[in-house]
Amino acid sequence: MFEVHCYDSWLGGAARNGAFYRWSQLLGSIPGPLFIFISGVSCVLVADRIRRKGAPENRIAMHTIRRGAEVFGLGLLFRVQEFTLGQPAAPWTDLLRVDVLNVIGLTIVLMGVLMWIARSRRATTIASVGIAAVVALVTPLMWTTWQPRWLPWYLESYINGVHIYGTPQPWLFPIFPWAAFGFVGLATGLLILSEGAMRKPARTLGICGAAGAALFLVAYWLDARPIKLYPVYDYWHTSPNFFVARVGVLLLVVFAGYAWCRWGLGTVGFSPLAQMGQTSLLVYWVHIEFVYGRFSILPKRAQTIPMATLGLVIIFAAMVLLSIARTRTKGRGGEILAAVREWFGAGEKAKASSARGPIGGLERRRRPVSTGP
Repeated sequence: MFEVHCYDSWLGGAARNGAFYRWSQLLGSIPGPLFIFISGVSCVLVADRIRRKGAPENRIAMHTIRRGAEVFGLGLLFRVQEFTLGQPAAPWTDLLRVDVLNVIGLTIVLMGVLMWIARSRRATTIASVGIAAVVALVTPLMWTTWQPRWLPWYLESYINGVHIYGTPQPWLFPIFPWAAFGFVGLATGLLILSEGAMRKPARTLGICGAAGAALFLVAYWLDARPIKLYPVYDYWHTSPNFFVARVGVLLLVVFAGYAWCRWGLGTVGFSPLAQMGQTSLLVYWVHIEFVYGRFSILPKRAQTIPMATLGLVIIFAAMVLLSIARTRTKGRGGEILAAVREWFGAGEKAKASSARGPIGGLERRRRPVSTGP
């Protein structure tokens, strides 16, 4: 994510037209799906934690829906911040742009609704796979022949990312196809975090990685077939084959992450990636402003590859430090507030005790009656 954003924002001149820039942006096809995919896995983790406390399924579903609404609200708030800091150049329509936080929030809400309806893990898993398949298969049509032009642009943008341009924009994050990655993550989380799978995690994650490799090869094979199902075929933006290929890569990433933490350098000690994973929303929010925003640490579209790389290193180090600071102070606000309340409470108790004491209260209540001289 840092690499894609930094080179996209800062590289300029000939560096922006070379192979280096093209390859750096090709890697950008992974972070977006990965964020949305992980949101689905996270829903399973949170649901299992709440379930162990004895909560019924409808309460788990409502918690998921509320969390999705919170993320969606944060996405809107992020747009307000970007619009404010982008003045006077930013148009008001930027407030309604569909970005990754918007689609993550909506996808989590939809996953909560599915949990409410399906109830069981098995039914939820099957339905999640089915929804992801339908979204991926319908996406090419939603972007072309089935484009819902009858909707206002700010609503249609959530379907296919048209924004104000009349045609879908590949740099936005509409429900089609992006929500499909969330439902794949939900199904994956339900499978690898089931009781049977957790008893043999190495085998489970190994199967996950093998399935990822197989899906990638199947997607490559399907794309090479002469049969075309859609009137307009855009492999890099709407093709179901590209979606399947990216799902394969995501499953390989899941296995690689497990292998890294189980057998690789993740067992040695501090891991910057694991650290930032604990504060991913904060890191995403802040780094965007220092890469794309008004506070960009380098002039945009004007850097050479070495200078942009130096900026990338600085951003990476700064976000790791920010993440460490956040995790180390997490909850401190509540502790400080509790201490302040306790301090004030102690003061009030002392005053009350003083008022009830032999010098204060008793003298006032038992003041002797004067009998005169």
